Amino acid sequence: MYKITHKFTRRQTLQLMLASAAAGMASPGSLLAARNMLERPIPSSGEGLPVIGLGTSRVFDHAPGDETYAGLADVLKTLYEGGGTLVDTSPMYGRSETTLGELSPVAGVGDKLFWATKVWTEGKEAGIRQMETSMQRMGVKQMDLIQVHNLVDWKTQMDTLDAWKEEGRIRYTGITHYQASAFNSLAKVMKARKPDFVQLNYSLLDLAAEQEMLPLSQELGTAVLVNRPFQNGRAFQVTRGKPLPGIAEELQCTSWAQLFLKYVVSHPAVTCVIPGTSKVRHMQDNVLAGTGPMPDENQRQRLRALAAELG
Repeated sequence: MYKITHKFTRRQTLQLMLASAAAGMASPGSLLAARNMLERPIPSSGEGLPVIGLGTSRVFDHAPGDETYAGLADVLKTLYEGGGTLVDTSPMYGRSETTLGELSPVAGVGDKLFWATKVWTEGKEAGIRQMETSMQRMGVKQMDLIQVHNLVDWKTQMDTLDAWKEEGRIRYTGITHYQASAFNSLAKVMKARKPDFVQLNYSLLDLAAEQEMLPLSQELGTAVLVNRPFQNGRAFQVTRGKPLPGIAEELQCTSWAQLFLKYVVSHPAVTCVIPGTSKVRHMQDNVLAGTGPMPDENQRQRLRALAAELG
């Protein structure tokens, strides 16, 4: 069993930050900016990438006049002030690309972020049209990363992505999926085409990626983006009402979310994790997971045992 030390919800974490800010006459954003977020090198280039990013599926599918819309600029600003840069989106995510293009200049971060989107269609010309539309929506002349979404027509789209990278229209290529059942297919494409990035699902509650995909990524020199670190919210269902364990204090975590994220980014194959949120307080909580001590192998084992107890 694990020693219980303290219990903080995500809202309480924000309240603590606000109290500290008031005491020191500093804003929560400036406090976040003062923290040094861990970076991992992108294997194909050596470029450093902060380990906490932002996913936009569903959470950025909002339009002007929507109650949530205006606050999304502050989410982007909070990501950047907290040391994060990568924002991941897709034409599959409703209005998300357009929302990012509209609000990133409002947040003052349009030219400071690492932009990642996807191609999600069949056929060469359809893929080109979709990618050009994405870049227009997002307001970028050169995309940092375009990924073949869920491996749809991957051979055709990878041919275009490789050509665009050669031409300088994009900086990196990638492939994605969100289910462990697709890992064999992802592995085959990684071996055959050597994309710069692979995006996959990985969580303390879903360890399948540790078996083959993460070791393969290290072997091939493929950067890893992690989606679903909270396993579609299950992490908060199984921890609801439960105090934080003693290991949280060791890792300077003040929320369950930080524990789950630190477990993911402490794997040496992981380059960046992209939890989605439309709430500033959750973004503030998430970026803190990229700072401070990371679990060593003994602590990772303890966290896996804890997850097994949680069910």
